[in-house]
Amino acid sequence: MKKLPSRIELMAPTIDAISQLGGSANTDEIYEKIVENLKLSDALLEITNGKTGQSELKYNLAWVRTVLKNQGSISNIGKGIWILGDNGPVKPKASKVSKINKADEKEADEEVADEERWKISAIEIITEKMSPASFERLIQRILREKGFTQVEITGKSGDGGIDGRGIAKINGILSFHIIFQCKRYKGKVPSSDIRDFRGAMVGRTDKGLFITTGTFTREAIREANRDGAPAIDLMDGEKLAEKLKELKLGIEIELREHITVNEKWFEDF
Repeated sequence: MKKLPSRIELMAPTIDAISQLGGSANTDEIYEKIVENLKLSDALLEITNGKTGQSELKYNLAWVRTVLKNQGSISNIGKGIWILGDNGPVKPKASKVSKINKADEKEADEEVADEERWKISAIEIITEKMSPASFERLIQRILREKGFTQVEITGKSGDGGIDGRGIAKINGILSFHIIFQCKRYKGKVPSSDIRDFRGAMVGRTDKGLFITTGTFTREAIREANRDGAPAIDLMDGEKLAEKLKELKLGIEIELREHITVNEKWFEDF
């Protein structure tokens, strides 16, 4: 494709992607499947949204998922997992997309804008108000909250960008050592940074974790998962904000009461 598909054009591919992935999928899997199915070029994927600074495609897909959810075509069962319909079909198959009206569009716009607003605010505060040392301590806290042990900040010049290390445990039995790098800025992390980080990892750890408040280029993502090379997990600004929300670190969640008057109840009284 020579241009990004419109939001409406992304609705059927979103449902098809979830169906092809077995009737359930997380947001990253849906994104990658759509990219694969529509054969979207790196140039198109690098287009950013003027308001949020994030991928235009990812922003539009968030809007599409919101519309499909409100229509009952898909459901969010938590932690970024989406299923077809209310409970997911026994045998996954593509669903028809219902027509949307202005009310549907407006509701989705508001929901997505609200979701993005707090993420943007959190990342701006981290990049503009926190010192590099404070950011490293924040990452240390996140990793500890997620069950990592012996998390140390070791960052020093000439160390290949390594900022810390820790031990991750799986089900309290298996464990592996990780080395992590924290990059606190708004730009895109290029593949060269991933290669440099991997070079510093070799012979010193089982796995690497690269965390940034910005985003990663498609080349960087491919480099992190290159066959035959030590794997590097990536956490961009959006995922970092979501992790802060999950752990309630600096993110306060207010549940507002929604009251509806049942007119029919009064008429039938």
